[in-house]
Amino acid sequence: MLLTIATTWRPATDLGFLLVKNPARCQSFPLPFGQAHVFYPVAREDRCEAALMLDLDPVGLVRGPRGANPGDGGALRQYVNDRPYVASSFLSVALARVFGSALKGSSRDRPELAETPIPLEAEVAVLPCRGGEPFLRRLFEPLGYAVEAGRLPLDGHFPEWGESPYYHVRLAGTCRLRDLLSHLYVLLPVLDDDKHYWVGQEELDKLLARGEGWLSSHPEREQIARRYLKHQRRLAREALDRLISEEDPDAGAEPEHEQEEENLERPLSLNDQRLGAVREAIREAGADSVIDLGCGEGKLLKTLLDDGDCGRIAGMDVSHRALEIAGERLGLERLPAKQRQRLELFQGSLTYRDERLSGYDAACAVEVVEHIDPARLPAFERVLFEFARPATAILTTPNAEYNSRFEFLPAGSFRHRDHRFEWTRQQFRDWAGAAAGRFGYSVRFLPLGEEDPELGSPTQMAVFSR
Repeated sequence: MLLTIATTWRPATDLGFLLVKNPARCQSFPLPFGQAHVFYPVAREDRCEAALMLDLDPVGLVRGPRGANPGDGGALRQYVNDRPYVASSFLSVALARVFGSALKGSSRDRPELAETPIPLEAEVAVLPCRGGEPFLRRLFEPLGYAVEAGRLPLDGHFPEWGESPYYHVRLAGTCRLRDLLSHLYVLLPVLDDDKHYWVGQEELDKLLARGEGWLSSHPEREQIARRYLKHQRRLAREALDRLISEEDPDAGAEPEHEQEEENLERPLSLNDQRLGAVREAIREAGADSVIDLGCGEGKLLKTLLDDGDCGRIAGMDVSHRALEIAGERLGLERLPAKQRQRLELFQGSLTYRDERLSGYDAACAVEVVEHIDPARLPAFERVLFEFARPATAILTTPNAEYNSRFEFLPAGSFRHRDHRFEWTRQQFRDWAGAAAGRFGYSVRFLPLGEEDPELGSPTQMAVFSR
């Protein structure tokens, strides 16, 4: 079985430092079920490609002490099977053994690069897809990858035998190398829907460790947990419970944190001004359908619902607790049937592709972007501007320069403890202008709140149009 990982980052040969494998020589590693070989078919400054080839011993799989797979129905007790040829849990184990440092995100020689999203490609020669190409895409596209998949015939000489469950797959995206390796480690056996070893509590811990930062909000997290844990219900339930806890570890504190920021800005009436400005931008755009991305407690949704100008309104948030509060604020259970049909609330993440985000005239992200890790901003851009692709996108975010005007905000502090960053006016313009240019939008900027002659307005808004 063969996996290749390539980059066009310059110098591309830095991939060798990230993988801790020298591009100038071939290396081999003994494994309990065969040999792993690492070599570089391409090692140029503009493109570098590393190959991991796994050579399994099919006789050893049957005769050796690891040949038995409890509960596998005897698949590995057969001398003839597909295990030596397809990407599966064997390849996941090889990834962890051979590229262990890269999987952890550590690089002695290029520590900064290890934390930098770079253009990466992964190609799997033969990948079992139990669930077909649609399931393959549902796993990888929400993670920001462009997916190319070609189905392989059972036998080219006998087309009447039909098609196989095997695909040649290529993934392309911009992310950290450790993220790509973690996605492959978890999702290869999920697609195969099998494992060659016993699955217990230790495997649940591995799933949560390798899925940290992305699995808790993945649209297919339930299916991933079930398949990765070989459909053991108790383990899958525990995994999902812990994932939900990871997503919202202190649900009761979240409204309190939002209140802190609101209290800080209340003397300026910023929240009311933001909602009014966003509502006016929606009216100017003539949008009949609007989705609020990161809707929180539903304040903008209530404004839009009360206005009655929009025929279809949706709110998405990563937090189940926030959605519960929004439902209470909107009085979902008491709404007349006609009003209720206009509104939809659902859980999701801004950094994963989600078909439910498509088809809206306008998308709003009000004081949301600053909660996203900088490394995940490219994924957010693709989700919003490439996949959801509304005619109008409206974003607001704090102006970091204005923070010095808040009397009770310590110097150098953010307005909210969950903010990952806060942009200056120029930084926001640079980011928004670059994103608009990449995805075919124009963008205009509006101040929100009374402008300070030196520091600008307390909040800044960008309106993207295509």
